[in-house]
Amino acid sequence: MRQLSFLVVDDFESMRKVTATQLQSLGYSRVLTAKNGVQAMAVLQTEPVDVVLSDWNMPVMHGLDLLKAIRGDAKLHHLPFIMITAEVERTRIQEAIACGVSNILVKPYSAANLASRIARALNPAEPLALPATAGAAPAGPDTPAPDAASPPLNTSPARPTILVVDDTPDNLHLLSQLFKDDYKVRVASSGEKALAICHSDTPPDLVLLDIMMPGMDGFEVAQCMRAHPSSQHIPVIFVTAMADHDTRLKGLSLGAVDFVTKPVDPEVLKPRVRNFLRYVELHKQLQADYDSMQEAARLREDVEHMTRHDLKGSLAGVLGLVQTLADDTRLNPEQTAQLRLAEETTLQLLDMINLSSELYKIETGRFQLQPQVVKIAEVLQRLVEIARNTYADKPLSVALETDSPADTPAPLARGDAMLCYSLFQNLIKNACEAAPAHSSVTVLVKGTQPLQIAIHNQGAVPAEMRDRFFSKYATHGKPGGTGLGTYSAKMLATAQLGGIALDASDPEATTITVTLPQADSADL
Repeated sequence: MRQLSFLVVDDFESMRKVTATQLQSLGYSRVLTAKNGVQAMAVLQTEPVDVVLSDWNMPVMHGLDLLKAIRGDAKLHHLPFIMITAEVERTRIQEAIACGVSNILVKPYSAANLASRIARALNPAEPLALPATAGAAPAGPDTPAPDAASPPLNTSPARPTILVVDDTPDNLHLLSQLFKDDYKVRVASSGEKALAICHSDTPPDLVLLDIMMPGMDGFEVAQCMRAHPSSQHIPVIFVTAMADHDTRLKGLSLGAVDFVTKPVDPEVLKPRVRNFLRYVELHKQLQADYDSMQEAARLREDVEHMTRHDLKGSLAGVLGLVQTLADDTRLNPEQTAQLRLAEETTLQLLDMINLSSELYKIETGRFQLQPQVVKIAEVLQRLVEIARNTYADKPLSVALETDSPADTPAPLARGDAMLCYSLFQNLIKNACEAAPAHSSVTVLVKGTQPLQIAIHNQGAVPAEMRDRFFSKYATHGKPGGTGLGTYSAKMLATAQLGGIALDASDPEATTITVTLPQADSADL
């Protein structure tokens, strides 16, 4: 595990260094960096990377676009992607989840929390193991023994943790007693012991820090805290007898959030601590909310995946049965027509499932093709027959042709049969709708490598539509049209490692050519 390679993406060099240092403190030595999404994609094309940790807001290409680019890349789509962000807009978080983010880590965070997110990103089936709350570490010589009447730590409500640092035992006792009923309190009698606690896997949420201490004073402690990734975000309140202007300026320059003068007035200190810890609690709740959103989305996706898989399997079985029955020459024309109607309805249901689920996954870069041999000529023959019946009153001549010799096997495609049904059903339907009455629609299968299927119809695509013919929601002259037909066709073709193109060179006609990988008959 320690040989994993990480890519840290952030436009601020200091944050790249902080994250790299955190990873190194966890034992990961192979850390690459990039300052934006474009640079990150260049690194991913040349360097082996196991996990991506990216900031959200960056120039050139921000984190969400980087996530989409990775999920849309056949070679990279599997990479665990952890988004590090201070984002608080729930709709944007939902968008990241929909695009397949592995985990979301809210700033600021500890190294232990980062370790937990990495573990979850690498093993998504495992429950999220959040680090223990600060203060839950075993009692030591600088930690007061827990009250015997307190419930066990693993059942008590999580409470913020305060670290009190002072070389005077009376001050440690006073402050720990002042806050013990509301918070978990840890104490340290020296700067060195305070740093050991702050740099542990369970750092405190707030530090009450004396300045005048032998050895390492409070200023040195604060400076070391700000230089370490596990403690650089922890709020510090100086509790000191030094109240002059220069002392305050120096403390503020080291990141102190407040000063409280000795002797301590509990009525002043308690509300100040409460105010700062309210922010800590809000931050923890934000992280918990995002975790819950991601868990709910994962559960919903699992349920939907199982449901869609079962529905598609059942419908494919029904489709095969109906098609076999419809081919029975013993049936009368009325019976055959009814079966063809059932076939068409089943195909429409499959198309709805594909467009509502697979298309969404393709758009967000989460679709994973499991290619199989597809008898594309049989798929097209069924769709052509359905189109003949559907547009019989127009009327139209709808024909399937092939450039392969009659004595050779029909060419085979490599892809997904159900996606092919949806892909060509949309294109043949659009061609029939666009073709003038009494004209023809031809579907030509060319046994090239890759395989080419050309759908040709009379009637040209309007000039103003050609540049956006495959764009989402683009439609022309079709009241009630969604503009998803050709867009979905493009998505379904590219998802099967193929392509699609519009030929509008003939001013009187339109040809759309789909390319798909060709399979070998030996693969059947």
